[in-house]
Amino acid sequence: MATRPAKCITKNVQKAARSALDAGDGLLRLSPTWVPRSFLQPGKRLKLHPDDLYAFGLHRGGIDERWFGSTTEAANDNRTINEGLSAVIHDGKSFLLRDVVAEFGAEIVGGAIWKKYKKWPVYSKFFDNMGPIPHHMHQNFKQAKLVGREGKPEGYYFPPQHNNVGNNFPYTFMGFEPGTTREQVRRCIADWSKGDNKITSLSRAYQLEVGTGWLIPPAILHAPGSLCTYEPQWGSDVFGMYQNLVEGREVPRELLVKDMPKNKHNDIDFIVDQLDWAGNLDPNFKSNHFLRPIVDTQTDTHADKWIVYGRIDGIQYFSAKELTVAPRGKVTVKDLGANSIIVVQGEGKINDLKLNCPKLIRFHEMTEDEVFVTEPAALRGVTYENTSATEDLVVLRYFGPQVNPHAPNINSKP
Repeated sequence: MATRPAKCITKNVQKAARSALDAGDGLLRLSPTWVPRSFLQPGKRLKLHPDDLYAFGLHRGGIDERWFGSTTEAANDNRTINEGLSAVIHDGKSFLLRDVVAEFGAEIVGGAIWKKYKKWPVYSKFFDNMGPIPHHMHQNFKQAKLVGREGKPEGYYFPPQHNNVGNNFPYTFMGFEPGTTREQVRRCIADWSKGDNKITSLSRAYQLEVGTGWLIPPAILHAPGSLCTYEPQWGSDVFGMYQNLVEGREVPRELLVKDMPKNKHNDIDFIVDQLDWAGNLDPNFKSNHFLRPIVDTQTDTHADKWIVYGRIDGIQYFSAKELTVAPRGKVTVKDLGANSIIVVQGEGKINDLKLNCPKLIRFHEMTEDEVFVTEPAALRGVTYENTSATEDLVVLRYFGPQVNPHAPNINSKP
């Protein structure tokens, strides 16, 4: 594979971006965006070379995330410049997708999204961990605004191509067991430094199913298990970890309160009240959050399925689809808005851009598996062609808010 340009340009981005947009007819080639987490252990299913799992340095932790179509910075301590931000690669130059959106606005993300948000407000990622992670929540928009951030609803899909093994704990705790009291949860936070606070004993674990997913609103506790997850989500990196020990490893208390006002860091009642009690105690939690793929269109040569869908408080914050094109097949897809794609299997083309799912990626290498599709290109329609005679071409793509009003709701019949 080719090596990516060493540095993103920040001057004359408009000229470079216009050249890329014209050459790709509205398609932008993106390079891999790797994100480490100091408190987690990589699951080794991102196709990143094993020698590069700690490419940011051991002190930064292992790389267990790859972000797609991101204009959102990772909220990591000691982060490198532009960490979490996707870069466009064209004609030997590298420049941030965020800068392209700032320069061209509606031409990239669409008029409705640009008018309301003045940015690309969502992103997706692969999250890949060896074991479970702490029972945590993501703040809602009102809560996150207290610290100058945005809330984060998120969706999950477990792609088969990245889950040949389930790793250590393919189960996820979600919410609380009905009947759990506020005082029980308060005690878990008050006992943070006294050993295992046992907050997951108040929860219920669900066995994760490859090829399915979940929709998780803000302020809902969840302790994701060890499947590799494709996660369309709002463009924010806020969270609060409510579990203090995971597999015997300490979770620093600062990760509980990192996105709460400083004057509330020791206010246990405030911390407990950040949780959505009705949502966490929902007796029908699975039926109200679990996602099975739903076929949208299907022919002899392709199948296009909804994999992340549904609304939170009546709002479709994001949606995602999985497109499968049969060997030697070809299909033109017209979408209602901009989308960002990642190839998880096979080889082929999107219009004239080559698509190829890599087997192994070095940290500084370029790939041919990630593309941002601007709204004008999506509306015109892009053609996916499978150039293999033997293997399916499989592409995941996610969309911005309110782009797909016809997408199914949770509990829709497949």
